[in-house]
Amino acid sequence: MLTVLVLGLLVVLLISGLPLVFAMGTTSMVYMFLADISLSMMTQRMTTAVDSFLILAIPFFYLAGELMNACKLTDRIIAMARAFVGHIHGGLAQVNIFASMIFAGMSGSATADTAALGSVLIPAMKKEGYPANFSAAVTVASAMVGPIIPPSIGMVIYGALADVSIGRLLLAGILPGITIIIVQMVFTWFLARRRNYPRYPRAKLPEVARATWRGSPAVLFPVIIVGGILSGVFTPTEAAAAAVLYGLILGVGIYRNVGFRELWETLMKVSWGSIRVLIIIAVASSFSWIMIREQVPQTIAHFLATFTDNPHVILAVMVVLLFLVGLFMIASSAEIVLTPILVPVVVTFGVDPVHFGVLMIFVLIIGGGTPPVGVLLFIAQDIAEIPFSSMVRAMLPYYIPLFGAVVVIAVFPDLSLWLPDMVFGAEIK
Repeated sequence: MLTVLVLGLLVVLLISGLPLVFAMGTTSMVYMFLADISLSMMTQRMTTAVDSFLILAIPFFYLAGELMNACKLTDRIIAMARAFVGHIHGGLAQVNIFASMIFAGMSGSATADTAALGSVLIPAMKKEGYPANFSAAVTVASAMVGPIIPPSIGMVIYGALADVSIGRLLLAGILPGITIIIVQMVFTWFLARRRNYPRYPRAKLPEVARATWRGSPAVLFPVIIVGGILSGVFTPTEAAAAAVLYGLILGVGIYRNVGFRELWETLMKVSWGSIRVLIIIAVASSFSWIMIREQVPQTIAHFLATFTDNPHVILAVMVVLLFLVGLFMIASSAEIVLTPILVPVVVTFGVDPVHFGVLMIFVLIIGGGTPPVGVLLFIAQDIAEIPFSSMVRAMLPYYIPLFGAVVVIAVFPDLSLWLPDMVFGAEIK
């Protein structure tokens, strides 16, 4: 009864509009009081959660991504994408999708991808005759690869909460991220041919070489992170710090477009963003301790086992659950709440936690591009200057490739596990 009361209170507080950190904090304190447990336990759990060298990777990754954005590499990324894929049916739409994959290696954020690339590409697509709602829909759909391809703040948060190797998680996102991009590009190719959307002439080799050279600083960003971890030179946190140094060298030393004012604004933005995430993680750690103490994961696993022990069916159930939660909660908040609860459940049924992490983050992000919350939709709608209803109608076809990619990632776990297993060795199950 105490567990039901605690979970019910959390749901009521969230529905009432109370911010997640206060809802979980209040719920945790009520539990401690009713269970006659000293509040010092809650303080201890919160302190331990953020007193970690690994957690430092979160603000460093935030800062590195913001520094790369401040370097104004967006135009270079778009030019490189156009040189590679602009000649495919759908031209600028294909550029939009391909550029999102490159930009994901800088920002690790679907929101940043939608805002940064959308502000340039949506007006450009409208100018070339693409419908405004289609331009916005392509931007939102392609931006969802942001938290999958490294560096990924979501992967770091998941790894910290689930006690899973960050290095394995960052590698695990590469092939699924490429899969998501390929599926969207193929779908857009069919759509563009049917609707007779324009395309560019094929770029000549010197143009491709020049665009690649100008865009190479953006490509090198994830290479530094992943390469440093793979070579054993960096831990994930040290790799994030090295990425910050790389961003400073580009912005301050080479391009000289990041001055004291831009640097100060970037630091302030990253500080507030990091504080919000770290406070939620601290409070969520206390809440997850309560869930484990009350054996909530075991209860869920036992309930599911009465119906099936097939891991594919369990994953299907989890995908539906995650999508429904993603409809009403911001992806990062939902991830922080659900990771400590769901990971022990899926592990019970033999699902690799690294594979589940990739799937979880992607499904929650799809929820972020779906009404009623749909943060990504509101950003793209505002840039495209279209009604929300028009934005939603244009997105409907793109749920086909998005959920198609979910099915592929779920059914073929090697997409997520092959690279981590090859580099770090297969884990003993």
